[in-house]
Amino acid sequence: IGAMEGRRRVTYKVNRNVLDEGDLDEMGEKSLTKPSLLDKIKDSASCTGPKVKNCMLGTFPVASWLPRYAFRENALGDLVSGISVGIMQLPQGMAYALLASVPPVFGLYSSFYPVLIYFIFGTSKHISIGTYAVMSVMIGGVVDRLAPDSDFEFWNNVTNNSDIDFASRDQERVRIAVAVTFISGLFQILLGLVQFGFVVTYLSEPLVRGYTTGAAIHVIVSQLKYAFGLNPKRYSGPISLIYTVVEICYLLPKTNIGTLVVSIVSIVALILAKELNAFLSKKLPVPLPMELLAVIIATVVSWQVDLEERYGVDVVGTIPSGLQPPALPAMSLFGQVVGDAFALAVVGYGIAISLGRIFALKYGYKVDSNQELIALGLSNSIGGIFQCFAISCSMSRSLVQESTGGKTQIAGALSAVVILFITLWIGSLFEDLPKAVLAAIIFVNLHGMMKQFLDIPALWKSNKIDMLVWVATFILTVLLNPDLGLAAAIAFSMLTVIFRTQLPKYSLLGQVASTDIYKPVEDYDKAKQVPGILIFRSSATLYFANAEMYQEALGEKSGLDITKMLSIKKKLEAKRKRHEKKLAKKAKKELKKNKAEQKVSKREGHTRSSYSGDSPVLTFFVGGNGEEGLSPPVVPSSIQQEEPNSEHQQGIAVIDVDNDPDSSLPRAIILDLSPVNFLDTVGVKTIKSIRRDYGEIDIEVILACCQSGVVESLQAGGFFSSNVTKSCLFNSIHDAVLYCQSEKSKSRCDEECEQEV
Repeated sequence: IGAMEGRRRVTYKVNRNVLDEGDLDEMGEKSLTKPSLLDKIKDSASCTGPKVKNCMLGTFPVASWLPRYAFRENALGDLVSGISVGIMQLPQGMAYALLASVPPVFGLYSSFYPVLIYFIFGTSKHISIGTYAVMSVMIGGVVDRLAPDSDFEFWNNVTNNSDIDFASRDQERVRIAVAVTFISGLFQILLGLVQFGFVVTYLSEPLVRGYTTGAAIHVIVSQLKYAFGLNPKRYSGPISLIYTVVEICYLLPKTNIGTLVVSIVSIVALILAKELNAFLSKKLPVPLPMELLAVIIATVVSWQVDLEERYGVDVVGTIPSGLQPPALPAMSLFGQVVGDAFALAVVGYGIAISLGRIFALKYGYKVDSNQELIALGLSNSIGGIFQCFAISCSMSRSLVQESTGGKTQIAGALSAVVILFITLWIGSLFEDLPKAVLAAIIFVNLHGMMKQFLDIPALWKSNKIDMLVWVATFILTVLLNPDLGLAAAIAFSMLTVIFRTQLPKYSLLGQVASTDIYKPVEDYDKAKQVPGILIFRSSATLYFANAEMYQEALGEKSGLDITKMLSIKKKLEAKRKRHEKKLAKKAKKELKKNKAEQKVSKREGHTRSSYSGDSPVLTFFVGGNGEEGLSPPVVPSSIQQEEPNSEHQQGIAVIDVDNDPDSSLPRAIILDLSPVNFLDTVGVKTIKSIRRDYGEIDIEVILACCQSGVVESLQAGGFFSSNVTKSCLFNSIHDAVLYCQSEKSKSRCDEECEQEV
């Protein structure tokens, strides 16, 4: 409170002239020269020692931090963290491979090669690269669409039933997954090279969270067949999730009881284990690897009890030892998966950069968004050559990597070494692992995403538009599948931005007493409008989508129907001109008649007055409330006869127009353009139209708080002329108000009107 009181006592006083934009340009010596495009190209293409060094270190970030690695401070934490994350990678990699509709061993490959590549090219120190549920289910959707089970059915003469050639099916599905992964990596590399990292800004946090929640629903539904031991039909396209749920409900009577028991026991055990880990988190230096323990115990039980033969429980099956030789993806598939690949590229990057920025902000380092695109792209494209499917970062593994002491990507590299050891030597030991256990691991790991439903009431209180984006993204993702759902969600999010710019808040500003501060009069009781001056502001920028509404809001707030007033003025001008012509004709007839009478009088020797009546005077007015009127001719009390050769023609009636401004109209309108960050051609024409129309009824329009880009747009759009200069632009509202209150304003306005006439 004392600090607040002390701050209130601080005052300042400035004594200067009122400055318009032209005065400021002269006083500040505004630079009129800008580097040309050729100069920019030469500067960017120049090759110097420091530039080459920065380029190399930027391309290979590992070269900048690995030589300065603090071994004593970080080695132990990275070692423990790497082993812990590697142990988590084993069950998650195998489980997420099922989501991608490929054999489980390919999940282990995807947890090895991409991690090593990111270690070299990535800039985040804490995220765990590898398999991720949302990416896996997106790949699974592509694979199931292009290689459904129905394409590999054959007639078994022994059983007299149709069977599926699983070997051929899995081989084709791996080809498809590798192709879409390779193309998504190329997209990410290309976007990174053209500095397109800002694309992630279109993925707002509500959109990402709503999307991942919707994708989690797809993940859960895709694993129900493993949890119940069913074999439903595969559906693809929009609303396929609904069809799948209906199909599973129809097949529930055929549930394999053994598989269901394994699923329930595994889910309950994993939930209890997670709670135990949370309870002991402060006492244990490293979380207990409950998922690994579940995999080991389930494998041993399955092997001893022979669950596959006795109870028909589906198991992982053959896991080949060793690594796959590199092979280029099938180029014939590229055209069929290019759209899905782009969606994978954007989603994978958005998730990785969002989590990477959270950790970077927490620990005080910088994550290069464009380099992250290149790192992920290389991880996916090179990983695709080595039979991996698309990867991103996992939130659960990243949190474990951080909580167990991981400080650098050394931890990630060590986790890859753990996966390599498992793949080369002990992978075959998990051949009897029930797939229901992997499904249970996925279900339990998704509880964090399910908690994101709590975002809805929180967003309802803070920002209803963001809540609408979250809900719409979730619904679109669930109904249209993750690929089309993402595109529709981004389009919907952009529409909300457009609608917000089309429906901004329009305000009249008033001066806070004894200050140079102007606030909306509807929000501040002490803000009072300056007499005779209208200060108008829109909360959004001015462009083609809201230009017409800007003019309408100005008329509504000012209480002036400018269209009607200009129409009335034109009608009165036409009436005046018709009346002038009528009087001129009448005067001409009178003149001829007078001349004839004079001739007769001369002959008769008499002198008469050429005109004994008074010339009528016509006046018209336009009221501030839009009323119009035409006064009857007024006859002056006396008029002197003019000589035939005098300065004015004899006998012609004089029409007087009332040029005194209506006191009910404001003297000036100030447009506060501080929220306007750009002007298109429609915006420039709108401001020109406002200034012209209100100027015709003697109201001067002043622009205040224009940004430099807005001034340049006005200049390029032809706003300025010999009559309209930068003297109608002011850097602050207070300068504009002081100018409007001065006599200089009125005299310049009259001068401009005369020049226009």
